[in-house]
Amino acid sequence: MAKNSHSSTWAVSLTNFLDSGSIVAGAAGLTLWQKEFGLSSFAVGLLGALSANAFGSAIGAIIGGHLSDKYGRKIIYTYDMLVYMLGTLTIVFSMNFPMLLAGFLITGMAVGAGVPASWTYIGETSDGKNRAHDIGISQFSWSMGPVVIFISATLLAPLGLLGNRILFVMLTVIAFIAWSLQRSLPESKDWVKQKQVEKESGVKPHPYKELFSSAVSVKSVLFLCGVYVFWNLVSGAMGFFMPYVYETVGGLNNLQANLLQALLWACTALAGYYGFALYGDKIDHRKFFFVGAFMAALSWIILTFMGFGWTALLSFVIIWGLSAGIGAQAWYALWAVELFPTKYRAGAQGIMFFVVRGTAGIWSIIFPMILSGMGFKAAGLAMIGLLIVSLLIGTIWTPKTRGKSLDEITEERYGTTKVNKVDALGQTIDGAEGNEAN
Repeated sequence: MAKNSHSSTWAVSLTNFLDSGSIVAGAAGLTLWQKEFGLSSFAVGLLGALSANAFGSAIGAIIGGHLSDKYGRKIIYTYDMLVYMLGTLTIVFSMNFPMLLAGFLITGMAVGAGVPASWTYIGETSDGKNRAHDIGISQFSWSMGPVVIFISATLLAPLGLLGNRILFVMLTVIAFIAWSLQRSLPESKDWVKQKQVEKESGVKPHPYKELFSSAVSVKSVLFLCGVYVFWNLVSGAMGFFMPYVYETVGGLNNLQANLLQALLWACTALAGYYGFALYGDKIDHRKFFFVGAFMAALSWIILTFMGFGWTALLSFVIIWGLSAGIGAQAWYALWAVELFPTKYRAGAQGIMFFVVRGTAGIWSIIFPMILSGMGFKAAGLAMIGLLIVSLLIGTIWTPKTRGKSLDEITEERYGTTKVNKVDALGQTIDGAEGNEAN
């Protein structure tokens, strides 16, 4: 069972690799596509806003989360990577701006649909003693996407736009491998069990109605959005704009900027595996979260107040990189699986991911305006403030879920037995006698 769980974790984690990889590949080629098609600043911004980094994935998440709860986690793996390949191939063969924009949007939607299902599947196929480990593997995979793409982009840079097209060919090949592995995975046993309960009760569920009518679930949504949204505003802007910041504010050339980003993501990958995956099931979650969140804020304090000398740059890259591996996204991925019942677990993640990537899309418009209009220090202070908000929310309201099975957590929070009994009578009283504390 453990062996099968670990093999499925690696297979599903390729979705995370393709998520981050497509974001970085898109960002790496923006100036090349702009020159090729003579794009305006608005058109470039539209590409970013509809990409996997923002609204494209936001739309996909809310669709994919619902489908995953209604028809199963497996249906996502059967079709999602095919949609992803359609998007990346559209980019590869783009001959004009509308075609390129369509490719970015399709790829983004595929990413959004796959991520909630992947985290849900990984969490449901893990037991309480290795769930953080398996989520950590997915974060390691997410971190390796940019490492591979940044290094490949550096090697392919002499080819110009052709090199960027080749990056998307690489992502297409990896997506095909992911599709081949994921389509053979069994359905989540938790989802099958939940559907059997619904079939026997004869009650047709209303997941979103139940999600938002439960005080426990609403508190969980607010908590997780508080932890992840504020952190992701920083991370998302960095993923898309940091090379631009290095070059325009720090005076670095494109090669130096890409190598710094590759180092950053390598640190994230190392921390994700040797930090979160190996110790997430063993160390007190409140303390562990605080360490990562504090390091994230510290890295931006260094860059904001020490400038762009190499000592400050390397300190920033290493500290942020390590913090991201054990930071808010890893904890969000873990807690988003744990804090909701099976019947709307993926749907809840879809809604939250929609909010996360949607706000990132809005921030991607605001951040460059702050940077150009008020200067880097103002932008840096904004980033520090966002990270401190995430730190406080996650540290104060850390859930006590370590070492518990998903059934145990659901029982504690929602009173599962009572809910199932009343559901059979056609009523919805999620959390009626549950523990509403995080």
